[in-house]
Amino acid sequence: MNTAVHFTAASETIVWRIGMSFVAHLINGISLGSVYALIALGYTMVYGIAKMLNFAHGDVIMIGGYVVFVTVSGMGLNPLASIIISMAVCTVLGVTIERVAYRPLRGASPLAVLITAIGVSYFLQNVALLVFGSDTKAFTNVVTLPNLELFDGQLVIKSVTIVTVIVSIIIMVGLSLFVKKTKIGRAMTAVSEDKGAAQLMGINVNGTIAVTFAIGSSLAAVAGVLLCSAYPSLTPYTGSMPGIKAFVAAVFGGIGSIPGAFIGGILLGVIENLSKAYISSQLADAIVFSILIIVLLVKPTGLLGKKIQEKV
Repeated sequence: MNTAVHFTAASETIVWRIGMSFVAHLINGISLGSVYALIALGYTMVYGIAKMLNFAHGDVIMIGGYVVFVTVSGMGLNPLASIIISMAVCTVLGVTIERVAYRPLRGASPLAVLITAIGVSYFLQNVALLVFGSDTKAFTNVVTLPNLELFDGQLVIKSVTIVTVIVSIIIMVGLSLFVKKTKIGRAMTAVSEDKGAAQLMGINVNGTIAVTFAIGSSLAAVAGVLLCSAYPSLTPYTGSMPGIKAFVAAVFGGIGSIPGAFIGGILLGVIENLSKAYISSQLADAIVFSILIIVLLVKPTGLLGKKIQEKV
């Protein structure tokens, strides 16, 4: 009987550890997914309004990370002040990119805009290489709050994880209310529906699209800070893969949908993290893209995307 009791206790301990391990991987996946969600919100805002894919968005994240790195490590500024400066720099950068690279192509083919976006992406990467070099910078975590310990310390949730999830939820809700309740938000909706009709109604289409780029780029700065705080390294290519995965998340959730971008980002992060933990770290990306393909085969508009009827 003692042996049976000991065996049962040991089994319960193993199950408990497996459960805690799964919860830890799940939380880390939600944290990563929240970063993807923040980046995807920028993608979906720009695509929803301007109907273009800004593939330079991931590199704006990298620029935001470098701004915080320089202001915190080099200049010794307060992390909060550094984040505000990073958001301001990325906002100006986003508006400049829209004005110089994309606005002249407003009536051009989607392929021309796509090639230009890729060119802007490589331009930003090479500027970062020239200024900061190719070596990896050690990024200082700007979230200095204490970690959350549960079950007598058996489960530790990092403070940056908690902050990332909370910030992404707040921004998602805030953007949804902004688009629905404010004048500029309603103008964005009008421009997304029909640019010509919106212009006839007195809406400044170029100004509205510029505001969209400004919002998306400021979100990219926040995402860059949280990404580099959770994974404390920074190179000129830091934003490339997260940017691509965030685009996948936006398509997954339904590009053009703000809640869809958030849900897509969370799901993508969870799938990626669980795949690395339980299947293979080398196959994680392949699994993520395979699931995307399956979802799009079943629902081409994404999870929350709506099919739009075009009038002819």
